[in-house]
Amino acid sequence: MGEEAREVDSSATSPRPSVTIGSSLISMINKLQDILAPVVSDKPQISLPQVAVVGSQSSGKSSVLEALVGRDFLPRGRDICTRRPLVLMLEYRAEEPGDEHTEWGEFRHLPGKRFYDFSAIRREIQAETDREAGLNKGVSDKQIRLKITSPNVLNMTLVDLPGITKVPVGDQPRDIEAMIRKMIMDYITQQNCIILAVSPANSDLATSDALQMAREADPNGFRTIGVITKLDIMDRGTDACNFLLGKVIPLKLGYVGVVNRSQEDINKNRGIATALAYEEKFFNEHPVYSNLSDRCGMPQLARKLNQILEQHIKRVLPDLKARLNSQMVSVSKELQAYGQPLESKMAQGVVLLNILTKYCEAFAAMLEGKSQEMSTKELSGGARIHYILQSIFVKTLEGVDPCDDLTDDDIRTAIQNASGAKNALFVPEVPFEFLVRRQIARLLDPSCQCLHFVYDELVKISRTCEVIELQRFPVLRKCLDEVVVNFLREGAKPAQRMIENLIEMEVDYINTSHPRFIGGKKASELAMQQLKAQQGVTDVEGQTSRTVQAKTVLNGILPYQVCLSFLVDNITRGKPGSPNKKREERQKDGRVENRKGRKTPQNHRRKAFKKSEVLTYSLGPISPELL
Repeated sequence: MGEEAREVDSSATSPRPSVTIGSSLISMINKLQDILAPVVSDKPQISLPQVAVVGSQSSGKSSVLEALVGRDFLPRGRDICTRRPLVLMLEYRAEEPGDEHTEWGEFRHLPGKRFYDFSAIRREIQAETDREAGLNKGVSDKQIRLKITSPNVLNMTLVDLPGITKVPVGDQPRDIEAMIRKMIMDYITQQNCIILAVSPANSDLATSDALQMAREADPNGFRTIGVITKLDIMDRGTDACNFLLGKVIPLKLGYVGVVNRSQEDINKNRGIATALAYEEKFFNEHPVYSNLSDRCGMPQLARKLNQILEQHIKRVLPDLKARLNSQMVSVSKELQAYGQPLESKMAQGVVLLNILTKYCEAFAAMLEGKSQEMSTKELSGGARIHYILQSIFVKTLEGVDPCDDLTDDDIRTAIQNASGAKNALFVPEVPFEFLVRRQIARLLDPSCQCLHFVYDELVKISRTCEVIELQRFPVLRKCLDEVVVNFLREGAKPAQRMIENLIEMEVDYINTSHPRFIGGKKASELAMQQLKAQQGVTDVEGQTSRTVQAKTVLNGILPYQVCLSFLVDNITRGKPGSPNKKREERQKDGRVENRKGRKTPQNHRRKAFKKSEVLTYSLGPISPELL
């Protein structure tokens, strides 16, 4: 810049705002920003009118913001500088005689502290950024809120967003570009946000990242203002006239061209006023831009932003007011539901006792089916528990086949094992008891499953008990849920032990004296009936079948009984040299000798022997207590 430009008085170039331009509406929005900023709520956040500054890294965003304020206060550097969104609220305050300080800055995270030194503001922004995003180029979406009061600014709210970058550096993640783009899109997609798309003139404006993202969020260009920076360093013989006129990428709000301070100016601490003077001289002397005075210069940009923001606020104010009133009504009702504040310990104890009493009443009402909020879509509460016990559990027990996983071979092997090294003349009771106990033990799993179903339903009831007073104390509600769940869990342990004891009682003593128990005589009669029915059936070898499937018959005749049929087909098959073997050797011509020396036809002998060949044991019905 020439020395002549540096000598120009800053008062001639700085934008002197009018008190009436946006002085009421924008100030009101700034107050709403302060009120709503610290509020953390699960309700949808209200989008307030503001200007989001979007641009690629080193596009000149920071220079534009400093020129609007008229002060150096933003961090500078070669790499990424803006690593957290900076919400900048500019508030006009007329200078009054006798004021010691006419402009200052205030941070939201440091309430009550004013910064009159703008270099201290820069250091605080850098320190706060490092505290949240780290020291090695990390980024964060947590805002820094700064309010600057000055007689040299126009009322407006701007958000300086991190610059779009392509290559991660330092501690930045690999998807840093996608992360920053998402952060920017979260702001500019809001319909109450004005997009200030900053693009440098020394690059291809048609491929500007800022304009591309603005087009995605605002396809029609109704909310986008284009800012073309660094017009003074374009290639000789070229200009941005077509862009400023909106002939390349049209925008409804138009474009403004500005001239930024160079890095050399910043290193030599040349002030904003000097830069504004150089910018004015450049546009006045340029053969193309001198005819576009309404589209060039930082003062034009400040006035344009102020007017556009004011008009935008007027347009969205009715809807904004309606949404605020709606949320106020909702919050007021919620506040009334919380009741009056509790000061004394006695009052707190009374309220706590009242809440617990109502909670117990609501729990009992759901169990007894007396709840006022009765569902018509599904079973719940006591009805669900009744269904679990009377339908699910009973059907599960009825579905247990007492002879499942128990074959004739298993029975035969158990009898042979119980006989040991001797030939048994009678069937021992040991295998009977062993097999019956194994089948009874199968009732344990469905019984424990029923217990878990009931436990889950009780936990569900405890969490659906609606007590209005509990909404006032969310911490109490959480603690109450933990206590009830622990109580139910502790109660489930003795219940499970009782179920196990009941099964063990049934296993330890098999009641063969029960009236419905089938003894040997009755079992033999049933077996003989089965034999007569199968008299004409032969096996693969063509001989008469000698296996009695009493298990199938007893299953169909005696419900709720575990029936075991011991077929002792191999008892008569002894070792070589045994009496049975000798009798087989004495068979002659289809006849054998009995003990009295009389000979009996072989087929008659088979019928007579099968009566003593079959012995069936069965267990009586399951105890009613177990069901």
